[in-house]
Amino acid sequence: MMLTGQTHSDQFGRMLRPSARHIGFCATPLLSGCAAQSAPTFSIFGAYFPDWMLCGMIGVAVAVGLRVLFLISGIDSVLSLRLFTYVSLGIIAALLVWLIAFGP
Repeated sequence: MMLTGQTHSDQFGRMLRPSARHIGFCATPLLSGCAAQSAPTFSIFGAYFPDWMLCGMIGVAVAVGLRVLFLISGIDSVLSLRLFTYVSLGIIAALLVWLIAFGP
């Protein structure tokens, strides 16, 4: 039933407008990843740092080290997508450290 002055697009827009109840219901599955355990951290001089930060720093160091090694050996001049190569090598190194040190 349409009221005077309302079009079908007004009614359709009102039906699609999310309410707080709908947003809360849809956000509930996203919260299922939260656990009662603490986040994976390690202590350095009393301050807690997340493990992913250590893995990221190791990944950056590996990528820089491989760049220097590739420059010395001449492989760097052959690479066509250098940025993506070094970023992916750093990510691979970080994920391997995460898997070996903190994985299942």
